This record gives sequence, C-alpha cells and structure tokens, in this order.
Amino acid sequence: MLYFEDIFRGLEKAQIDYVVVGGLATVLHGVVRLTADLDLIVALNNENISKFSKTITTLGYKPKAPVPAEQLGNPQKRQEWITEKNMIVFSFYHQTEHDKSIDVFVTEPISFQELNKEKKIIKVDNFKIPICSIKHLIQLKEKAGRPQDLADIKALKKIRLHDEKK
Repeated sequence: MLYFEDIFRGLEKAQIDYVVVGGLATVLHGVVRLTADLDLIVALNNENISKFSKTITTLGYKPKAPVPAEQLGNPQKRQEWITEKNMIVFSFYHQTEHDKSIDVFVTEPISFQELNKEKKIIKVDNFKIPICSIKHLIQLKEKAGRPQDLADIKALKKIRLHDEKK
C-alpha cells in the first residue's frame, strides 16, 4: 500500500482540486530520495478548500496550529498568517499515525490553474495522483532554495533531459 494512499483516495473521492509538490512529487518523477511528509498545493477557492478541510479531518488529520481546519478557507486569515507569522504552509498531522503529516501551501506560489494544466497523473491501482510537472517543480524548488531543493533540481533536470531525448 502506498504510504499516503488514504489521502489520495479521499481527495479523489471528494473531487478536490490539488497537485502533489515537494519531495513526494520529486520521488514520483523518478528521483531516488527519502521524504517524510506530503506537500500539496490545493486550489484555494472556497468550495474546494472547504471540501479539503472536511475530507482531511474525516481522515484523522488535525492542524498543527491551534486553529480549526476550516480557517484555511478564510482568505483574510491566510493573509494574516502570511503577514504576521511568515507562514508558507498550513500543516496537518494524523491523530494516531503521528509520523504522517501534510503541508498545504497557504498561497499559490504558481497559479493553481497553470499547475493543473501541466500536471502529470500517476495511476496507482484504481486511483490517481496528480503531481506537479517537472518544470513547475523546479520553479518551486528554486524559490525554496534549500540544499535538498538544489539537489532535487539537479536530479529533476537530468530526468527532464532524459525524457526529452526519448
């Protein structure tokens, strides 16, 4: 079973618009490396983010911050978190499987429409996982600029070059 299978199945069933980014997207593109959490960019429109919050809490996840998950759907609250707390992601943890965590971007560092248009769909058993394109993943990792991101960029560029030669 895929580690975050419950999340992917739940998000697909609830018809939530999202793409996987970060370490797991890097791995799903073929880079061999470890990653511990699930990073998502979720369409931040009210209906979608409301469905996301309900689905994620139903699956046993709670916000790490002492606020209700529904506040993620409030644009003013998100802006307050960004301005006052320098928040980039809103984090959730699983109530019983404490090693499972999900980070959701509180803004769209790249427009969701653009990400969605160029996403790659991975099919696993009878569900799908939408992952960020290599092009957009590299852009996101360039913005983050941490040592692991720089290593990921190098590996992703090799994969992209290999794919272009096919």
